[in-house]
Amino acid sequence: MTSCENRLACVLNENIGKLILRLSIAGLMLFHGFFKLFNGIDGIKFLVTQAGLPEFIAYGVYLGEIIFPILIIIGLFTRISSLFFALTMVFAIFLAHSTDIFTLEETGGLVIELPLIYLLISISIIFIGAGKYSLDAKYRK
Repeated sequence: MTSCENRLACVLNENIGKLILRLSIAGLMLFHGFFKLFNGIDGIKFLVTQAGLPEFIAYGVYLGEIIFPILIIIGLFTRISSLFFALTMVFAIFLAHSTDIFTLEETGGLVIELPLIYLLISISIIFIGAGKYSLDAKYRK
């Protein structure tokens, strides 16, 4: 016997899991994006220029923290949106935490734990896709 005897139940559970994963990771990122939308990105601009990059790159934070998460939530262009979401997290780690990559907090967790979780989950979504409950699935038919 397999661990999932009813194939339909397995597929349903798998797709609900993908939906929860998309909603949770992208939904949580929207808080960061909306904060920057309403309060500005001066801190991001500073980090970008301090790294020797042109200031306009800072505006990519709106794509990475608002547009791509919305696309992930609705399940549209999910794999490519997750790729750009992951690249946003690579930039965040590089710009804001490059000296903290292997640093531990007082409680034992990595200082870069949150952006690392966003990065790893977005990479996972690249591989697993959006699932049945997405616009990708609707347009694929």
